[in-house]
Amino acid sequence: MMVTNLLLALVAAIVVTTLAAIAIRDQRRLASQRRGLLDQVSDILDNSRVHLARDGFPMLDGNLSDGRRLRIELIADTLVCRRLPQLWLKLTLAEHSPQNRPSIGALARPTGAEFYSLVHDLPEWLPPPRTDTSMLMRGDGTATAAEVERSGSIFSALFRNPAVKEAVITAKGVRLIRQVAEGDRGAHLLLRQVRFPLEAVSPDLLRTAIAEAQLLSEALADSNTKTRTTEPMEAGE
Repeated sequence: MMVTNLLLALVAAIVVTTLAAIAIRDQRRLASQRRGLLDQVSDILDNSRVHLARDGFPMLDGNLSDGRRLRIELIADTLVCRRLPQLWLKLTLAEHSPQNRPSIGALARPTGAEFYSLVHDLPEWLPPPRTDTSMLMRGDGTATAAEVERSGSIFSALFRNPAVKEAVITAKGVRLIRQVAEGDRGAHLLLRQVRFPLEAVSPDLLRTAIAEAQLLSEALADSNTKTRTTEPMEAGE
């Protein structure tokens, strides 16, 4: 009996050790995969620099050809129940100098759990354009009716692509959030792990996101001729 118990304990110890080794190996592989997610797109920007965020996902800083600063971040979103984890690409384009325009933005398919959203921080609720996509549109209270209408048209056009989640225009820059990948169903449902079936962000995806951000940047270009008394909100990083 004692020998049997010792054998069972030995087998259990071997199993636990093996599982721990597999888990460590998988975590290292996952960390290595995450670090390389932006490797294929760093050459798109001038003066590009890649560094890691606290969660192990890479961040990319660089400049467009016109010198404007661009930051690319990856956000793992696991907060919404009954939905697979989402990997978002957050693009922040900073203007050369603050523009005389309102802060105004839209969020597609809002749930209230978008911890990464700038739109939730804007104080004024605005009527969104009529689209097939549910949309939350808010501003800082300084936009004219014409600016609201023009911005709404841009947001409506962008959100025709279901990958676009948020678009924001502010005095100091613009923000765009786009879906990159959806979590692996098996890993999430069976193991409660966050794994994305993605080797790297494609250059085409980033170029598309940059073009969309530039469209946002130009949307209210004629607002610079107006006088605005309220200080616009910053496009945080």
